[in-house]
Amino acid sequence: MELIQTFFNCEVLVKSALALLKGLELTILLGLTSLLLATLFGLIIVLLRMYAPKAIRFIAICYIDLFRAIPLLVLLVLIYYALPFVGINLTPFWAATSALTLVASAYTAECFRAGIESVQKGQFEAAHALGFKWSQMMCDVVLPQALRLVIPPATGIGVSLIKDTALASVVAMPDLLKQATQAQAFYANPSPLIGAAVLYLLLLLPLVRIVSIIEERQKEGGGK
Repeated sequence: MELIQTFFNCEVLVKSALALLKGLELTILLGLTSLLLATLFGLIIVLLRMYAPKAIRFIAICYIDLFRAIPLLVLLVLIYYALPFVGINLTPFWAATSALTLVASAYTAECFRAGIESVQKGQFEAAHALGFKWSQMMCDVVLPQALRLVIPPATGIGVSLIKDTALASVVAMPDLLKQATQAQAFYANPSPLIGAAVLYLLLLLPLVRIVSIIEERQKEGGGK
């Protein structure tokens, strides 16, 4: 009974529910914004990495390697606390968005590269033979085929990105985890953290299941 009163205190959960829901709303906004930007930047980076002049390809490779190697928490702290020394002041939301986007775009770029490289060379040759410009070839022939293979791992990156939004609490952004920790301190009870965990599960479990369904369908399609 003491365990339930401590970790599943209904009174505390009800009192902190509004703050938790506001935090969840901000977490979803942060995750979707970062995911959209990461997808866009990742596509641009991989195209530069594969088709730009050698010097630019080298820079793109360095970008991908750097942001796949650096811990997200370290990057977030650097962006929020170090950039003001050089005159760049970002709000907690945009500092978190920048850090998440930089890291996720590096992983997304590698997903796109794998998808593009999986397209058969004959598709490229056929596009050239038909007189397609490079932009037409990529938009009409290569990317539509690559995206089908990219969706499962890219969705997995999206799930990880939304989980990583919890790190935004270190820059005082009132996301779900930050609201939960503040409520925990205010009520001197850990029940808000349990409530936050439940909300994370409700948000992420459907996404995890979607990834599994997509992968299963692709396997079935590949086996035919």
